[in-house]
Amino acid sequence: MNQFDLTGKVALITGASYGIGYAIACGLAKAGAIIVFNDINQDLVSKGIAAYEAEGIKAHGYVADVTNEDQINAVVAQIAKEVGEIDILVNNAGIIKRIPMHEMSAAEFRQVIDIDLNGPFICAKAVIPSMMKRRSGKIINICSMMSELGRETVAAYAAAKGGLKMLTKNIASEYGEYNIQCNGLGPGYIATPQTAPLRELQADGSRHPFDQFIIAKTPAARWGNAEDLVGPAVFLSSAASDFVNGHVLYVDGGILAYIGKQPK
Repeated sequence: MNQFDLTGKVALITGASYGIGYAIACGLAKAGAIIVFNDINQDLVSKGIAAYEAEGIKAHGYVADVTNEDQINAVVAQIAKEVGEIDILVNNAGIIKRIPMHEMSAAEFRQVIDIDLNGPFICAKAVIPSMMKRRSGKIINICSMMSELGRETVAAYAAAKGGLKMLTKNIASEYGEYNIQCNGLGPGYIATPQTAPLRELQADGSRHPFDQFIIAKTPAARWGNAEDLVGPAVFLSSAASDFVNGHVLYVDGGILAYIGKQPK
C-alpha cells in the first residue's frame, strides 16, 4: 500500500544517534524518508552517522541542543537549505532521572522538564510555520506510559511526559486545520542495552525481580524491542494517518489495559 510510502519526505528525529530514536529513523528510512537527526555534541553525531552508514542509510547529522531555541531555529533553517523543508518531526530526545521526589532538587526537576517537555515545544514551534505554509506536516512526540501512570522515583519524568501528552493534543487542536497531524508514541518497557542488567538471570536461574515485575504486568509477557516501535512510527509519519490527530498510540504490550495477574 503506497499510503505508507515516505519517499522523498524529510524526517528530523531528535537525539537519534542511538537507541529508540535511531531504530525509528532506520524504519522511516526503509519506508523512503530522508533522515536528519541532531545530538548535543559532534562525537555523538559522528557516531550516529557511522551507525546509519553501517545500515546503508545516508543520514544528515547536526549538532544542536533541543533546549536552545536559537540553536534549533538555526538548524531547522540550515536543514531547509541543505536537505529540504522538514515534513516529519519526531521529538525523541529525552532524559530520565530516577530520584525519590523528596530528595530531588528543583534544578534536577527543571532539567528533566526542560529536555523532555520544553524541547519538544521548541522543536515543534520551529517546524510548524513551514508546515502551515505547505499545509502538510507530521509531528510525533515520544511519550511514555508515564504520560498516564505514576511510579516511584520518576516525578519529573512523569510530569514532563504527562505534559507532553497534553502538548500533543494542543498542537493537534491548534494546527489541524493546516493539515498538520500531531500524535504521540508511547513506548512500554523496551529491551535496550541500558536495561540488559535488569533482564539477566540470577545465580539461582530465576528472573531478576524487576524482570518478573514487567513480565507479570505485560499481557504480551515480554519486553518490547525498539523494532516494535517502527511500524507505528511509519504509520504516524505517513498518509495512512492523515485523519488521526491528537492521539497517543501506546506500544506497551498491553500494560496500560491490564490490572495484572491474579496470585495463584
